[in-house]
Amino acid sequence: MPRLLRGSRSGTQRRAGLAACLAGVVVGALTSVPSAHADTDAGRPVSAACPASLTETATCYTGQDTNGAYYAIAVPRTWNGSLVVHAHGGPDLGDGSDPERSIGDLDRWAVMVKEGYAWAGSSYRRGGYGTRTAAEDTENVRRLFVKEFGTPKRTYVHGQSWGGDVAAKVVETYGSKHGRYDGALLTNGVLAGGSRGYDYRVDLRVVYQYYCRNHPRPTEPQYPLWEGLRAGSTMTATGLRARLQECTGFASAPQERTAPQQRNLDDILAVSGIPERTLESHLRFATFTFRDIVTNRLGGRNPFSNEGVRYSGSHDDKALNADVERFTADPTAVRDLSYDSDLTGKVSIPVLTMHAIDDPTAFVEHEAAYRATLEGAHRGRYLVQTFTRESEHSELSDSEYAGSITALDRWVRTGRKPTPRTIAASCPAFDRTYGTGCYYAPDFHPAPYASRVAPRPGGLNWPAMTAAQEKSWSRIDGVGIAP
Repeated sequence: MPRLLRGSRSGTQRRAGLAACLAGVVVGALTSVPSAHADTDAGRPVSAACPASLTETATCYTGQDTNGAYYAIAVPRTWNGSLVVHAHGGPDLGDGSDPERSIGDLDRWAVMVKEGYAWAGSSYRRGGYGTRTAAEDTENVRRLFVKEFGTPKRTYVHGQSWGGDVAAKVVETYGSKHGRYDGALLTNGVLAGGSRGYDYRVDLRVVYQYYCRNHPRPTEPQYPLWEGLRAGSTMTATGLRARLQECTGFASAPQERTAPQQRNLDDILAVSGIPERTLESHLRFATFTFRDIVTNRLGGRNPFSNEGVRYSGSHDDKALNADVERFTADPTAVRDLSYDSDLTGKVSIPVLTMHAIDDPTAFVEHEAAYRATLEGAHRGRYLVQTFTRESEHSELSDSEYAGSITALDRWVRTGRKPTPRTIAASCPAFDRTYGTGCYYAPDFHPAPYASRVAPRPGGLNWPAMTAAQEKSWSRIDGVGIAP
């Protein structure tokens, strides 16, 4: 067996590692992926078909850990000895762990395996919001990998979207220097944390209702808009879409909209700053995910506020600000959401970020919040940020992903910190393999978070939760959100 691993290994681990190498030559051409079952040995992985993108490249495994989280693992046939642990975005809102999620993530991030890295990703033990539980599930799949295949030379955590917040929490919780993780790659991350990172959706929720008056309708049971959706509502995403269409005609061609629809749409977009193409997805989050946060995780307490926010950009700002619904957060709810998902900036390992400048979902200003968080904790030296002239949230160029993980690995191995310009210069070499383009903008710097999202009282200071606050709050029984 190639000398790829570090650390001591038991006979069982050596046999499992050898099996990982040998199984690559016999993995079948199955097209369906079997789910792991509860009768597997204490959550240990079982051989499974790889996604089609990796059938000639890696050996794959699936399983379910002892907390109920499904996971997927891939070991490349030509393994460089290092591991990428993936934290997925969302959050998904199903009750339990989705066995297909980690397989889909593996397919999406096959570029990491093609670059020679083993890959492990958790579907998380349940749906719904919970950054700390997701971080724990991410750490659990890393431990499971080590138990079965041995300790990698280096271990990197990668997070995309909300998974960027999860991965950043992994760094702060488990990533001490010379610890379990050697570096982190955060891509299009929601890095302003939970207590501030959704304020623009709070604003969308109230502004939408001001203009549309159909969520809820006057004839339906009323509830405060910070709930997102009342607990007993049977509204579906399809039903919400119908109401959005009724009010704004967003799904119709402009010439097919009525004049009131067009004016409603123009005002909602101008005031909220939400791009038209992601208006529906943001409103879904401000409806269904807000309900999950408030009802399921915070026991009905309100973590959101829009007191003091002045809305502007509409055809009549005075009327809007006079009549839009206002509310003030419950301090204990803010504390618990902050403890769960805000970041302290207490980072001790290299962190590389990549963000699309025109990301329509996690605005690029999240990166400004993250830099301010690390600088506020005096840890800015551990951060390199890169930006691309792309306009998607869930998917960037594979050439850039490959270049990013390579740049991070080189930084960790050599101690030489890269720059946005050197990373951009290295991309064309990867593009000769992947052909997905290089769109780096090495001179770009995002504006402050408050330039995009109206700050609430105290919202200009970063980090949103200091390390001292986190330590103090950790002593409170039941702090955080419901597991």
